[in-house]
Amino acid sequence: MLACAMAALLSACATDANADKPKSASDSAPGKRYSHDPYPSTYKAYPGTPTLITNVTIFDGEGGTFAKGQVLFADGRIVAVGETVTAPEGATVIDGTGKVVTPGIIDIHSHLGDYPSPGVEANSDGNEATGPITADVWAEHSVWPQDPGFSRALTNGGVTTLQILPGSANLMGGRSVVLKNVYARTMQGMKFPGAPYGLKMACGENPKRVYGSKGRQPSTRMGNIAVDRQTWAKAVEYKRKWDKYEKEGGDAPTRDIAMDTLRGVLDGEILVQNHCYRADEMAIVMDMAKEFGYHVSAFHHAVEAYKIGDLLKANGTCAAVWADWWGFKMESYDAISENLALLQKAGTCAMIHSDDENGIQRLNQEVAKALAAGRRAGIDISDAVAWEWLTINPAKALGIADRTGSLKAGKMADVVLWNGNPFSVYSRPDKVWIDGALLYDANNPKLRPVSDFELGQPGAGDVK
Repeated sequence: MLACAMAALLSACATDANADKPKSASDSAPGKRYSHDPYPSTYKAYPGTPTLITNVTIFDGEGGTFAKGQVLFADGRIVAVGETVTAPEGATVIDGTGKVVTPGIIDIHSHLGDYPSPGVEANSDGNEATGPITADVWAEHSVWPQDPGFSRALTNGGVTTLQILPGSANLMGGRSVVLKNVYARTMQGMKFPGAPYGLKMACGENPKRVYGSKGRQPSTRMGNIAVDRQTWAKAVEYKRKWDKYEKEGGDAPTRDIAMDTLRGVLDGEILVQNHCYRADEMAIVMDMAKEFGYHVSAFHHAVEAYKIGDLLKANGTCAAVWADWWGFKMESYDAISENLALLQKAGTCAMIHSDDENGIQRLNQEVAKALAAGRRAGIDISDAVAWEWLTINPAKALGIADRTGSLKAGKMADVVLWNGNPFSVYSRPDKVWIDGALLYDANNPKLRPVSDFELGQPGAGDVK
C-alpha cells in the first residue's frame, strides 16, 4: 500500500468504465450464461516513466542470466533485456553496478488481507469452518486492502503478485484470488486483470480433525475422499444441466453458487490449488481428478513431493513447498530440505511459497536455503535457475505466465532491483516497480509504502 502522498493517483483505481453500462434485454434471455466475473478487476497501473537499468546482473526468471546487462521498460512493459540496450530520449537511467535485477516475486500461497495484521479475532476471515464443503465462499470478499502486510511484502520481500487463499479447515474451502501488490481502496483495485480464479482444496489432517471433532463426516482420510467424490459427482451433474441449457435453451437450472465454482473447475477456467502434505494422498487426489475430469494445478506445502516427482511431472502438476518447515504435525514429519532441488532434478514444476505474513518478506532467503541444501546433496542448480522457483513457476501454476514472472519483452514490468546478491541475508530490495511504476525506493522516504491503517502512527509502520 502506498501512503497518502500518492492519494492523487487513486483515480487510477476508478471503477471499470463498463461497470455502469446498461444491460440489454438479451442479458436475461434463455441460454444466456450467468456472469462468471461479477466482481471484475478495476486495477489500473500507476504511472511510470521509461527506465533503463545498466551495468547490472540479471536473473531473467526463466533460467537466463547476464553478468553485466541492461533492462529497459516503458509504458508498463518490458521492452528489452540484454547486454546492450538503447534507451529512448528522456528515459530514467539507473546505474546498477554491484546490484541484481530480477522479476518481481510471486507468492502462490498467502493469507494477507483475509488473515491480516493485527492478528486478532475481529480480522480473522480466512476460514469458513462451518462445513467441509464451502466452495461458495470467495477469499476476495474477506480481503482487507489496508492490511499492513502488503506493504511489508513489497518493501522487504520484493513481492509484486500474490494469491490470497481461504484457509485449509475444509475439503473445499472456496475461491482464491490473485492480486497485484499495490495500494488500492478496494479489493477489486488490486485484482490481477484476467487472472484465473483458484479453488482451494485440502486433504489430510485438517478437514478430518475439524469435522471429526464435531462428530460428523469426514473424520478419517477415507471420509475426506468420500465427501470429495460425492461433491464432484454432484458438480458433474450440475455442469451437464447448465451445458444443456446454454446449448438448447429452455428453463434455466437453479443456480448454486458453490456448484458454479466447481463447474468452473471442470471447465478448466478455475485452477485447483490443493493443500496436501503426504505423497500417497497427492497420488490419490490426482487419480480422483482423472475420475471426474479436472486438473490439479498445484499441491501446496507438499513436504513429501520429492517422493513422487515423476508422478507430478506426468500429471503436469506443480508443487509449492517450504524450504525447511516440518514436524509441526504428523503429516509434515517426513520433510527434507532437498525437496525443491529434487523436484527440479525430476523436471517437475516447483516453487517456494510462504503461507505466512513474515515468511513472505524473505522468500528469496528461503530459496537460498533450499538451493544450498540441494548443492550439498550434489544437485547442481544455478542461481538463475533457482530464481524460477520465485517467479515463472508460480506464474505458471496461477495461469499468468504469459503476462508476468520473467523479464521478457512484452510482459508486465514487475521488476526488483536488489542492493546485492538476492540470495544473501544481507540483501534487500533497493527499488520495486509494478507495471513499470516505481512503488518503492529505499532512498526516497516518499516512496515507502504505509498502510492507511498505520498512517499517522509512528512506530507502527509510518516512518515519514
